Amino acid sequence: MGRKEDNIAKATELSKNPELIRNIGTAAHIDHGKTTLSDNLIAGAGMMSSDLAGKQLMLDFDEQEQARGITINAANASMVHSFEGKEYLINLIDTPGHVDFGGDVTRAMRALDGVIILVCAVEGIMPQTETVIRQALKERVRPVLFINKVDRLINELKVSKEEMQKRFVNIITEVNKRIATQLPEPLNKEWQVRPEDGSVAFGSAYNNWAVNVPSMKRTGIAFKDVYDYCRNNDQRTLAKKSPVHEVLLNMVIKHVPNPVEAQKLRIPIIWKGDKESPVGKSMLSCDASGPVAMMVTKIIVDPHAGEVAMGRLFSGTVTRGMELWVAGMPNVQRTQTVSLSVGADRIAVDQMEAGNIVAIAGLKDAIAGSTISSDPDMEPFEKIAHYTEPVVTVAIEAKHMKDLPKLVEVLRSVAKADPSIQVEINNETGEHLLSGMGELHLEITIYRIVNDHKIDIKSSPPIVVYRENIKKKGGPFEGKSPNKHNRFFVEVESLPENIIEAMKTGEIQTEGKIKDAKELANKLQELGMDREEARGVVGFSGQNIFIDATKGIQYLNEVIELCKQGFEEAMNLGPLAQEKVSGIKVRLVDAKLHEDSIHRGPAQVIPAFRSAVYGAMATAGRILLEPMTKIHINCPESVMGDTLREIQQRRGVIEEINQEGDVSIIVAQAPVAEMFGFASAIRGATQGRALWSTENAGFVPVPSELQPKIVEQIRTRKGLKPEPYDASYYSG
Repeated sequence: MGRKEDNIAKATELSKNPELIRNIGTAAHIDHGKTTLSDNLIAGAGMMSSDLAGKQLMLDFDEQEQARGITINAANASMVHSFEGKEYLINLIDTPGHVDFGGDVTRAMRALDGVIILVCAVEGIMPQTETVIRQALKERVRPVLFINKVDRLINELKVSKEEMQKRFVNIITEVNKRIATQLPEPLNKEWQVRPEDGSVAFGSAYNNWAVNVPSMKRTGIAFKDVYDYCRNNDQRTLAKKSPVHEVLLNMVIKHVPNPVEAQKLRIPIIWKGDKESPVGKSMLSCDASGPVAMMVTKIIVDPHAGEVAMGRLFSGTVTRGMELWVAGMPNVQRTQTVSLSVGADRIAVDQMEAGNIVAIAGLKDAIAGSTISSDPDMEPFEKIAHYTEPVVTVAIEAKHMKDLPKLVEVLRSVAKADPSIQVEINNETGEHLLSGMGELHLEITIYRIVNDHKIDIKSSPPIVVYRENIKKKGGPFEGKSPNKHNRFFVEVESLPENIIEAMKTGEIQTEGKIKDAKELANKLQELGMDREEARGVVGFSGQNIFIDATKGIQYLNEVIELCKQGFEEAMNLGPLAQEKVSGIKVRLVDAKLHEDSIHRGPAQVIPAFRSAVYGAMATAGRILLEPMTKIHINCPESVMGDTLREIQQRRGVIEEINQEGDVSIIVAQAPVAEMFGFASAIRGATQGRALWSTENAGFVPVPSELQPKIVEQIRTRKGLKPEPYDASYYSG
């Protein structure tokens, strides 16, 4: 039996004992070395050849990833490592660093108990590093720190030993500052990373070595030796004496909690059900004999096995052929295979116990984010709050009509596998809209449709997604039904920023029916909403609230559901350019209804209510919001002028410029609409010497002098009359 087979047998055995399991991920800014590190960890544990480690990029088994040299999917692998005479099973998820794939990171965090935060010694903490630390702490995933690319610091930047240590101290302080501000007592102190207890390591993933305080005691290698080995180009000896996998996996086993300890902390945060129920108790104690409770964090489409759901099993034991429920779906599903994953391989097993990351085929209705249980009434896990929303759209259609049914099928599976992609299927025109986090996100999704699923498609140039809002309070505006027998009086007003934020982060649940109206009213009052208004909330649509502020109107309770539909239609297609409305409250202040129910059906109420909302928005002054992107650029001082010119030509605003040695660090904001083609333009302007990254920065009003022109372009593209209607049109 080879070492790999031997390890698979051990891994299967160890998966039965949660105290010997560690579920970890790697997370960092793009290009800080996560995948190279993951490879070396797997090779060190005997799961692939050590000569290829760092070059093979085992977890980047998707050919697009190898071609572009970045990680797109969060990939899973399991390995065995012995520490202090005991063997442990380590389940590893390697996550992407590019902001377009942030959704994947957020979902992967749900499956983990600990995360290795990588920070490049040369670049320090970057925007995406901050985001991943925030995501980890929000999910109560314990961080340990690996300062990577130390060899570059010594050989390329030629720093002295003292400067090197000073730089390390700065990075550690920065990370701890984030931990201190984002966690409650006592965790904010307990989870600090400290070199002296071994929760910080230093090294080079590419050259396969690392050191931390415990390893220095064990091997006798001190910082000054590290410095000398790097200066003398002898990192090979360093890698033999202090291999990266040994130092980091020891660190993980020592500092990351096992599933039993981790779930006591994490379950109350990620699951809001009754802690005393059988499933609640079983999850808190990670009990393999309790009901099955699993959260799907990723769907993989396998050409042979079909859709495979990967995720974390928090309670119970999953066996082949078992019947399970997907929360919110009517039919029971039967598992076909249960497996352990190692890079691109999945090893089928008969069963998997609580505390593991598992892959299950056969759960047809599962999507990334689904709750799976043996109890059909289990309260689902908290929705995963994504920090960004899709801002770029392309229209795609099949080149050959015969591929149309297949394309619809593929788009559905793409949306299942990556919930950050939104798909709108229009069966009438055969044109389908694909919305994603950025240009790269869509390029890769389209590449997969064409190459993995072998469908020829045509795609439009990318289009930016806008939002609509209002300048001031508007209304009351009267909307009449087509038969003139029903009238609705509506007011609209912008929502305060803190309420919008609470809806974004999931603090206020906006999905589905309102479960606990009293609790919702209290929460809204805490955030500053008037008591009467807070008690009148009847529905949500996106980040908009519908409030019934009427008193004792006859028959209203019979049509309120139809009013909600009218409200949703108005929020999905705004009156200015048929873009989604975001951040307003709609108040119904009065209504006059016909006493005969036959005269107040859907065909009368829905258009009347929608017109009332549109009219009120028109009187309030409609504004268009455009998505912004924050740009961070590191470039040599010599090309700084060209870099600034590139940003300013794109309506960019420079927020700050800092100098570090001869490197300029520029932070700016620019509209997403102006950023197409930025990658090749900045490369040309700086001869490829600028390093840059972007992150989404929310929506802001379009400058008023540009608004009429942009609105006209959007309306013309959608086949609408170029001018939006004024309020009188809606008083019909």
